Amino acid sequence: MLAAGEGSRLGQPKALVELGGQTLAERGVETLSRGGADPVLVVTGAVRVSVKGAWTVRNLDWRTGMGSSLAAGLHALDVAHGPGDPEPARGLDPEAGGRARGSSPADWGWEAAASEVSAAVIALADQPLVGAEVVRRLIAAYDAGAPVVVAAYDGKPRNPVLIDREYWPAVLEMAVGDTGARPFLRAHPSLVTPVECGDIGGAFDIDTPADLARVAADWPTSPPA
Repeated sequence: MLAAGEGSRLGQPKALVELGGQTLAERGVETLSRGGADPVLVVTGAVRVSVKGAWTVRNLDWRTGMGSSLAAGLHALDVAHGPGDPEPARGLDPEAGGRARGSSPADWGWEAAASEVSAAVIALADQPLVGAEVVRRLIAAYDAGAPVVVAAYDGKPRNPVLIDREYWPAVLEMAVGDTGARPFLRAHPSLVTPVECGDIGGAFDIDTPADLARVAADWPTSPPA
């Protein structure tokens, strides 16, 4: 889950915004975990965030945009480095809180779990209307043979996105500035399987105070799973 921004238009880091007694970071981790993602990794930057049940990695280059956060997350998962590679990725700084410890993934005690990861579900912290069922649908499509899966809402591809490990290097080559995985998806449309999720969620982004007020006004006492 990418949660590194400072929320300049919102006036506060999005990861720490509360809805229904949960921060958006906590909501995102719960969504991914209940949806079947394991392990769950939170990429932070502007502020340090620790969420129970998730690993946290700080992207020191977070000001450059989403691309560097995506790179930080995928590099942290990619623990199979060649001899002589001293660091898992440029710009990584394991958080003091959460479950992350040490100076590299090998020190955190999760190398075995990370080495078994066959694909990554890439989600954003500022989309609280994405629920666990959306993640389940992406994983189900992957299990059925789709190497790259994108959640679609009323036919429009948005987030989250699932990408097979085989394509991570190609994704990272194109993830520059604030683009994330979008350039890769556009360059390889034949690999992409859209999965309609408009009946169970929405990709509405919280970018401004008005956006937050709109979501908060309709937020149920028991948020959607």
